[in-house]
Amino acid sequence: MTQAIWQHVEDTSMLDQKGKMIFRTGTKQILIIRQGDEIFAINNRCPHEGFPLSEGSMSKDCKLTCNWHNWKFDLKSGNTLVGGDKLRRYPLREDQDGLWLDVQDAPAEEQVEKSLENIQASFRRFEYARMGRELARLKKAGGKFEQAARFIIKKNYDRFEWGFNHAFAAMNDWFVLSGNMNEKDNAEGALVAALETISHVAWDTLREENYPFTDQVLPYSSDDFLQAVEAENENQAVALIRGALQSGMNYADLEEDLVRAALSHYNDFGHSIIYVYKCGQLIKRLGDEMAEFLLLPLVRAVIYARREDLLPEFRQFSQKLSQWDGQGKEPVTSEDFIGLSVNKALDRVLQSSADIKGLYDALYGALCWNMAHFDLRRDQITDQAIAQNVGWLDFTHGLTMSNAIRKTCERFPDLWPTALLQLACFVGRNSGYVDKNLQNQEWIVADKEEFFSQQEMVLLDHGLPEPIISCHRVKLLYAVMEDVRERPEAPWVNGALAALNRFVNSPIKRKHSLRIATQALQFVAREG
Repeated sequence: MTQAIWQHVEDTSMLDQKGKMIFRTGTKQILIIRQGDEIFAINNRCPHEGFPLSEGSMSKDCKLTCNWHNWKFDLKSGNTLVGGDKLRRYPLREDQDGLWLDVQDAPAEEQVEKSLENIQASFRRFEYARMGRELARLKKAGGKFEQAARFIIKKNYDRFEWGFNHAFAAMNDWFVLSGNMNEKDNAEGALVAALETISHVAWDTLREENYPFTDQVLPYSSDDFLQAVEAENENQAVALIRGALQSGMNYADLEEDLVRAALSHYNDFGHSIIYVYKCGQLIKRLGDEMAEFLLLPLVRAVIYARREDLLPEFRQFSQKLSQWDGQGKEPVTSEDFIGLSVNKALDRVLQSSADIKGLYDALYGALCWNMAHFDLRRDQITDQAIAQNVGWLDFTHGLTMSNAIRKTCERFPDLWPTALLQLACFVGRNSGYVDKNLQNQEWIVADKEEFFSQQEMVLLDHGLPEPIISCHRVKLLYAVMEDVRERPEAPWVNGALAALNRFVNSPIKRKHSLRIATQALQFVAREG
């Protein structure tokens, strides 16, 4: 508890005449209202967007309305009746010396906790601006944006039906951007980046229920865990992870098994391995205390990931993996993979299986080429089959997957064969959706560091309403940035920069009304 700071209101003539007055102290504007025997002291600025409540309307039952957006506050209870943010009330007393106000602010820890609770409260209706205000209040009280991330993850980690998703996967990258803005004394930019990641969690949990995890705990075993994932037995896999954490294991101890689980199939067009890599980054940033709240949804995501290698298009993946002998001596470049189907791309990998680094560079280069040549006319087709619904994001995953594979397989090199064959699946899958005649000279990046800096600034005011688009932008930017900086002499550097440059400067069609209607009619007609 903090000691009260009572300030005497010297002149109350306006209060006596009109029933209300404004008392100023420091930066505070306090509205004092007397109605009958009741007297109230509140912040004169509406917590919504700052309109002076002295211009508001007061009802006989002490309900105050802000006349700008019709927010309503019960001055007796302090409740917000219409709207979201809470209105601050000030304690006051009257004695023989007149009117006194307690203007002392709550302790910093209490202010931070209040902001955190209000951020969570804003999730229900996705009040984006309110989230921004609460993050600003948290920062003003001495809190850190990472505190908000820890808080909302703990509150919402079990509200994702399919587990770990892009909202979590992009979180560390948004915090990298926030930190970079802090270093440049760009407070607005730092807040934007934090708001982007917090609001993405809010967006993805909007109208979602809880999907609880089992409380069971089992002694951890690598074999048992991998078998549980393969059998899609979430309860057992989660119980094993709980057992691992309770025994003192952390993410670093579990990483290899998580990577193996993610790469055990060509999972979800690369999402699984991306999520494992990003989960590790996020735990490192937020601390081991967050391991349970991130690993459980990660396990759920890997278990329920789409296993594309079971589809006819990718069915040869397992067969080709069994044929890997590491003896293929054929020299390889990215041009060798341009235009190849999935099966031909898999065969081409085996021909150069002795050259891990060469294969990785060739496949990464081919993925960059495919992305730089994505045929934007695909967004305009309305009569294609559902399986042909391919867009920009299907191409960006190739680069973020390559980044995650490089960073994980460098630590667990025996997984290179399965990882490279999965990249070949990605190359072959997207080869049918490119414009081979497209000229890309305009997307060549002359100064990569200047380009990276420019794209960071673009992210601060991207104007994209859907978090799924902005999160792909930030993930792709930092994946390419990490790859280019760590391997500046790689043959795919210029291609990766050009692909990224074209992506961030191209339109993204996100609502395909006619295509959906056409496919819906065709689908229902075939149902019989």
